[in-house]
Amino acid sequence: MAGHSKFKNIMHRKGAQDARRAKKFARLIKELQVAARASVDPSSNPRLRTALASCKAANMPRENIERVLKKARSGDQDNLEEIRYEGYGPGGIAIIVEAVTDNRNRTASEVRSSFAKYAGNLSETGSVSYLFNNVGQIIYDFKKVQQDEILEFAIELGAIDVSTESGNIEIITKIENFNEIREGLEKSFGENEQAEIIWNAESLVALDEKNTLTLLKLLEALDNCEDVQNVFGNFDLNEDIVKNLNY
Repeated sequence: MAGHSKFKNIMHRKGAQDARRAKKFARLIKELQVAARASVDPSSNPRLRTALASCKAANMPRENIERVLKKARSGDQDNLEEIRYEGYGPGGIAIIVEAVTDNRNRTASEVRSSFAKYAGNLSETGSVSYLFNNVGQIIYDFKKVQQDEILEFAIELGAIDVSTESGNIEIITKIENFNEIREGLEKSFGENEQAEIIWNAESLVALDEKNTLTLLKLLEALDNCEDVQNVFGNFDLNEDIVKNLNY
């Protein structure tokens, strides 16, 4: 979790706002396209409800969303395929890459090249995912909510873990309870900062300065791959090291 959320924060600071917003919209649209395949009725399609909530949280224009749903209703399916890559990065840290692509060969080549360039290597599916739990993550800024109230409420709803980190309240749920808990929290505490399905590392690996720099370059290369949706790792980025690197 720390590896995932901290890197996203670093990239948010590092990238130009408009460019980051466009990239985020592109990824959300792809997720919406994949989710809408099963059904365009959010009440019967939990994944679509999650995708729509993410689009709303990102302030995506309604016409962008409707364009995707209209296409799905017409039966015009996009030739998109979901792929998960697993491998190792600098310092032996484990990395999971989720991608959505219309060209498997292109995506595999880009991901493999990024790993090879920055002291990593791809491995077989399942080679590192056993080090993670596939769960729901809901984040609130504890400056905007009553911390004790939301912690107690999340536990009552069935959250499996609640913690505070970097000014945020992070709520972990089972995937099957994710939408129910997210919607329950929104009714009582308003919109969240972020809600998504993640690969949450069971334990984290600390890196020295050299491996931290190499890892950040690898993660940035993966982030710049058009087809990559999410990157998760079991690394714990040291804020002091990152600041000293001026990254």
